[in-house]
Amino acid sequence: MQVFTPKEVADRTANKYLGVLVAAKYARILNEFPRMGSLVIEKKLTTKALEALTTDEITFHVVPKIKR
Repeated sequence: MQVFTPKEVADRTANKYLGVLVAAKYARILNEFPRMGSLVIEKKLTTKALEALTTDEITFHVVPKIKR
């Protein structure tokens, strides 16, 4: 199992909390796609999402909150 440190996540985002939110959202998107083969042991979706975040495979931008 691969371990991601808060520093690794924070290096790619503004802070570690934003990194976890981005990875969780991406994991939800990955969950919508069909899985490839049921006999192959796959990594967890959260692990795949954190790998993609720390290797710059995904990009994101923060949308400012609308004031009312």
